[in-house]
Amino acid sequence: MEKYQSTEVFKTSLMGEPVAVLCSPAGNKFLFSNENKLVTIWWPNSVRKLLGPCLATTSGDEGKQMRKMLSCFITPDAFTRLYIKTMDVVAQQHINTHWLGMTIAQMNVYSTIYISKFGCILIFLRPLNYIIFLCEGKEELKVFPIIKLYTFELACRLFMSLENPQQIAKLAALFNVFLKGIISVPLNFPGTRFFNAKRATIAIKKQLQTIVRNRRVALEQETASASQDLLSHLLAHPDENGKFMPESVIVNNILMLLFAGHDTSSVAITMLMKRLGQLPQTYEKVFREQGAIASSKEAGEFLQWEDIQKMKYSWNVVSETMRLSPPVIGAFREALVDFKYAGYDIPKGWKLYWSASLAHTDSSLFQENINFDPSRYERAGPIPFSYVPFGGGPRMCLGKEFARLEILIFLHNIVKRFQWDLLIPDEKVEYDPLPTPVKGLPVHLHPHKPLDVVASYVDASLH
Repeated sequence: MEKYQSTEVFKTSLMGEPVAVLCSPAGNKFLFSNENKLVTIWWPNSVRKLLGPCLATTSGDEGKQMRKMLSCFITPDAFTRLYIKTMDVVAQQHINTHWLGMTIAQMNVYSTIYISKFGCILIFLRPLNYIIFLCEGKEELKVFPIIKLYTFELACRLFMSLENPQQIAKLAALFNVFLKGIISVPLNFPGTRFFNAKRATIAIKKQLQTIVRNRRVALEQETASASQDLLSHLLAHPDENGKFMPESVIVNNILMLLFAGHDTSSVAITMLMKRLGQLPQTYEKVFREQGAIASSKEAGEFLQWEDIQKMKYSWNVVSETMRLSPPVIGAFREALVDFKYAGYDIPKGWKLYWSASLAHTDSSLFQENINFDPSRYERAGPIPFSYVPFGGGPRMCLGKEFARLEILIFLHNIVKRFQWDLLIPDEKVEYDPLPTPVKGLPVHLHPHKPLDVVASYVDASLH
């Protein structure tokens, strides 16, 4: 930036393309407000070739129609009716299986299991006729790979009602290969990331096509509901012009949503757990807020929309985590015409890049910019377009509220059960292309003792 004597913009080259990088809130506002006027969405060739035509890669009127169809299932009504309970159930099951290391189905033969509102597991042993507390967990685990299982399973269940563990595991394995090549040099020969990702994408789309066709039959036979999930909605409802989405485009959009709804959320939750492991005072405040919510619920009662709205401090902590470690560090646009920006000529066809990382760490926008401070989001919060973890404008992330629910519901369930220490406190974070701890964030778990949990929750409810 000093080379070009500007704090607003500099030029570089990425993947063989000339790119103007816009570095300020004014630059973010300029790009977001000129969508389909001066600029349009652009992705590297690897993304466009792997995803195919879908919401992420389609612009103009066709892109607007896709967004309208998909947004019908990302509304407060849909969250309340379809998502919150499922997210709560999946989070609890995930923690029981992968963090507590127990399989409920195996134990039901001998006992009745209850999850108390304090996050402990109560087991009623029929032959012995008494109750025991089970709060033990795995002592050590790697957070990132386990969280990826959680977010992928959740996306499969919510978007496609897919619950078969073997089928989900098979798709997840293919997705890990796909993700490694989604941003890569598109060299299509054996051994390259792109080649492996392309083969994985073909296999994923083949499985998704089978799921789509089976669902179409189920809808025709009325054994599936037109409103049960996003897949049914896309199959059963045309756009406002009466046109149904082609099967191949439905497959591409489901692929895109599985990618968007699983990878970025996995990063956000992992980095959140890293911050809470580093900052015990912040963890304690989150624990008390979630404890007050948990203590207001009956045993076995699931979270409601109203409970999510009470998680204000927790969401401030998530927001500050995403400021310092944005799951998406930026995105591209392409110039539709020649234009000037900040005194510089931007030729038609040039690529532009807005950067969340540059804006989020600008010391002129955030006082003590490297410090973790959740209070930044109280009252008015950051100035407009300085905090952009979900982008902005017409192409703001469609799943912003979905991500908020997914993260907060998992946070609620995990802090009820555990506190944790980071086994590698200064673990390096690499960008490939999303920020991920190089060792997967290994942690040592400390399950809460039942009486300690009750005492803390009662104390929280009195404040």
